[in-house]
Amino acid sequence: MTTLIDLAELGSVGGFFALRAGPAPGAARPLTEVYAAPEAGDPIGFRVDKVAGRLGAPEDRIAVSVAQLGLAARLWSVALGSAALYGRVPDLDPALLHWDADGTTPDDLWLTDLRLLTDVRLLPGDAETVRDVVQYGHLAPLSAALRARYRISAGLLWGNAGSALAGAARELHGWAARSGRAEVGERALGLAADLFDHPDLRGTGTLRGTSFRRRSCCLYYRCPSGGLCGDCCFERPPTRSSPGAASG
Repeated sequence: MTTLIDLAELGSVGGFFALRAGPAPGAARPLTEVYAAPEAGDPIGFRVDKVAGRLGAPEDRIAVSVAQLGLAARLWSVALGSAALYGRVPDLDPALLHWDADGTTPDDLWLTDLRLLTDVRLLPGDAETVRDVVQYGHLAPLSAALRARYRISAGLLWGNAGSALAGAARELHGWAARSGRAEVGERALGLAADLFDHPDLRGTGTLRGTSFRRRSCCLYYRCPSGGLCGDCCFERPPTRSSPGAASG
């Protein structure tokens, strides 16, 4: 495998795998600032308000969940895609990775200094570098920042993280099959399986190959035009009085 990362090829897997490199536009903020103690007008609050308006979300936590799910999917996709395709992972340090809270894929993530993590050559089944970069480096501080400001459970947010990870692996596997790169798809599934072997992700759902069924709900069904996601724990939308995972 090459020691370089081809961002054009990575982005060809799908929009969530796209990563811009170079000076970030003025609206983009380093994710270190995004994860800091939230204040009025901060990027997290802006994004949640934007999602709430677009979806007509009747509760803040629905917009929080959908916003976090989208960012988790972007982060997993970039790191997992790099690992599966090239055996290397870019340094996605939150101080280097900038996010435009008003941007859309693929123009929301900018890496101001594209560099590979030193002496990292992932082997099949070796997922710890991806975990360090995404789960510890981004998802944990993102969850803490959201929970400091909004009423939302850690279990729901980790459920979203699990769903996003499974979705990234499934997308990679499908792209690899269409591109005659079966080994990339198998590597993605192997890495995803190893990443799920962690207390924060292990209980979020059941991963079997490309199939995933989560044990919590992202709450999207509560939006006026919402419905159930393909991996939802529910067979049909529950009524508002129903107890259980949807209470998140």
